[in-house]
Amino acid sequence: MGALCIGRPVGVLRFLTAGESHGPALVAILDGVPAGVPLRPGDIQSQLRRRMGGYGRGGRMKIETDEIRILAGVRFGKTLGSPIALLIENRDFANWSAAMALESAPRGERARRVTRPRPGHADLAGALKYGTHDARDVLERASARETAARVAVGAVCRSLLGRFGIEIASHTTSVGRAAAPATREAPWSRIVACERTALRCADPRLERRMIREIDAARARGDSVGGSFQVVARGVPAGLGGHRHWDLRLSGTLARVLLSIPSVKGVEIGSGFSNALARGSEVHDEIFYDARKRAFLRKTNRAGGLEGGITNGEEIRARAYVKPLSTLPRALRSVDLVSKKSFGAAVERTDATAIAAAGVIGEAMVAYSLAEAFLEKFGGDSLPETRRNFTGFLRQLRAF
Repeated sequence: MGALCIGRPVGVLRFLTAGESHGPALVAILDGVPAGVPLRPGDIQSQLRRRMGGYGRGGRMKIETDEIRILAGVRFGKTLGSPIALLIENRDFANWSAAMALESAPRGERARRVTRPRPGHADLAGALKYGTHDARDVLERASARETAARVAVGAVCRSLLGRFGIEIASHTTSVGRAAAPATREAPWSRIVACERTALRCADPRLERRMIREIDAARARGDSVGGSFQVVARGVPAGLGGHRHWDLRLSGTLARVLLSIPSVKGVEIGSGFSNALARGSEVHDEIFYDARKRAFLRKTNRAGGLEGGITNGEEIRARAYVKPLSTLPRALRSVDLVSKKSFGAAVERTDATAIAAAGVIGEAMVAYSLAEAFLEKFGGDSLPETRRNFTGFLRQLRAF
């Protein structure tokens, strides 16, 4: 007799990705999007192009075009309510077809086996976990290349959220030692205005310092880390929940952002500096606008979340990215087979991918907010979801 599993049910929205960095393609399946959401390939393509940009990127972006194909779940420009299947072909697979063959392994160097794990990557930990002496079995899937599929998923979620006035953007807040003051929050207008700059930084003078940090790291054969902030506005109060630990939206946002390769820390609002301050300096006082019949705050140190629930203010989440692990100047490692010390294997790398990381962060936040939105408002079709949403807004105005 099978065991009975009691716990949080599978969310109304979920996705899976598949594919290796140098395999034929990346695939994503997104399930739970209501029927009737307008969606065209261009909506996804524009986000994929944003992911490919940014100062400090390496050679892989000169090879790939990341053309999206919608294989299922859309008809006549609208979602069907069935699972949405997305495919992104890897153009570089033409150079790796032997090393990534489905059946017979080639001999010698054509197999491109990796026995020298790279510090900071999943190479060694994954090889130990799966009992393989060829770390390529691990690194191909652990590669940040997989995030292209996530950006495609996030683009679909943005299309849903956009129908309800929810917008998402990001900006780079630090690269190396070039950092915006922790207490200074860039307004929405400046964040969206910096979209076409080299690093999508809201402060032009700071961006010039960031570029110098990248150039210095590249000249040393090194990489440099940084941070980005994702901002979502138009998010209604009431998403998420306080009843159980896994319903708190603050925790969900932290989880999805930490799932991005190289992200090592996440801050909601001014969470890190809040830990050094007194309560009277931290908590956002509450006011009421009688004309708009709405509660409001003049500060947003909580980042739009209190008790794991959205409070109607902008969602602000900052992610901290370590320097990329693959370096042109190889670090020391130990061969998985011979156990001798060597310089670690080197794949193509970037000096930084911080601007791309922000786009990936937007995608993951879009997914998390769409999941919470559908848990709150439900609906098998867009009109049904809209009726539920509109009814809740009436409830808020009548409060």
